[in-house]
Amino acid sequence: MSFDNIRQRYETAGQGHLLQFWPQLSEAERASLLSQLEDLDIERVNRVYKKAVSNEKELAENAGQDAIEPLPENATDSVIGDATKEKEWRQIGLQAIARGEVGVLLLAGGQGTRLGSSAPKGCYDIGLPSHKSLFQYQAERIARLQTVAEQENGKKAGSVVIPWYVMTSGPTRPETEAFFKKHSYFGLDPQNVIFFEQGTLPCLTMEGKVILDAPSKVAVAPDGNGGLYAALRRPLSRSDKSRTVLSDLEAKKIRYIHGYCVDNCLVKIADPVFLGYSISKQADCAAKTVPKAYPTESVGVVARRGDKFSVVEYSEISKEQAERRDPKTGELAFRAGNIVNHFYTIDFLKEVEAFEDELAFHIARKKIPHVDMSSGELVKPSKPNGMKLEMFIFDVFPFTKRFAVLEVVRNDEFSPLKNAPGTGSDDPETSRRDLLAQHKRFLEKAGAKVVDEVEIEVSPLVSYAGEGLESIKGKTFTKSGLVESVEELDALV
Repeated sequence: MSFDNIRQRYETAGQGHLLQFWPQLSEAERASLLSQLEDLDIERVNRVYKKAVSNEKELAENAGQDAIEPLPENATDSVIGDATKEKEWRQIGLQAIARGEVGVLLLAGGQGTRLGSSAPKGCYDIGLPSHKSLFQYQAERIARLQTVAEQENGKKAGSVVIPWYVMTSGPTRPETEAFFKKHSYFGLDPQNVIFFEQGTLPCLTMEGKVILDAPSKVAVAPDGNGGLYAALRRPLSRSDKSRTVLSDLEAKKIRYIHGYCVDNCLVKIADPVFLGYSISKQADCAAKTVPKAYPTESVGVVARRGDKFSVVEYSEISKEQAERRDPKTGELAFRAGNIVNHFYTIDFLKEVEAFEDELAFHIARKKIPHVDMSSGELVKPSKPNGMKLEMFIFDVFPFTKRFAVLEVVRNDEFSPLKNAPGTGSDDPETSRRDLLAQHKRFLEKAGAKVVDEVEIEVSPLVSYAGEGLESIKGKTFTKSGLVESVEELDALV
């Protein structure tokens, strides 16, 4: 697109100021700026801004008017205390995996900044005896699950594949790909690991003008984990505009997707129980939740807002609602803690485009470094001067036709890594503790005894969820260590 066409387009959109420094720019800077402006859908940016502002105003005006209700009984179930249902769902899920109908979406765009690391969060070592990264743990769970699906469904070794789609951000993509290559994709076939990027949106002034953070550079920020849905439709490479994540899923005849966040060390990737539950409910979208630990826990809950499913933030629930209990069970009525762990059908992911314009982005008002439009100097503001717009992954919930929620045990499925070492909650030490405690439970459930203070790390390649340990029944483990095969457990007796 020529300079004149771009200038006309941006002036029509009310964003002509982005070319204000054009006369002073070098040829390289001009080429860079034109490339950014050509790639940017400025008309969409304007629509997104208007929708976000009007939605924020509407929410403020209608605050408290939409009735917030707990989940209806027919939309939720639990694995807690029901081994029969769990076994049934597991079988359905493993069959879908064995048929090659399941893929996995990983949200891995974050950096470990709060952990004191500039690397992508998935590269982080939580201090296990093996020193395996989060990425390695998740890759090995996929490898083990493929084997379990083969063994339990009479399939040939190596015939079952769970493709892994890894969503990075612009800053984390090169390092993430390099990390996977350096570690030989942790034993997975590189063809089945597909990297793609979440989108960005320009940072805006409070009046909706796009901000420059250099005379030739638009200030941008990631568009939130809800940017996943649009990212699935974007070309996987500049050289091949026709191949997207969605087209790749369709080519592989994938029908069901499990989506999750990289920072949960206990995540059951492509969990056959969750898959089987969602498939049996004929859900187009489903969420896995954990029971709230106590009424005032600062966690969003999956609930009903009016007649739609939604994630309701803890700040939106009154003290009375938070403490309300189910008269039948005595449990908290609003207890479905959101852990960003979702099931989708491919058909539903394809439908998102049709209602995407109805989804309002959320406004985060921030201190955004910017170029002074009169002097061209960089300004670092001391108070919020602009906004970043982001969408949340659960913003699609109100648009589902058949939504379902599965409650799972927290200490088996959710231990997020959010905070710096030594914080005491959701930090590397709690992640390490929770994972090793789970491995101890695996061993004890298989009929072994683990002496107090003994820590045994059971590689995901040995057991995905406690299966495959039958041979250790009656043994007592007195030594700590790491095991990469069942046979190695004998050395710890």
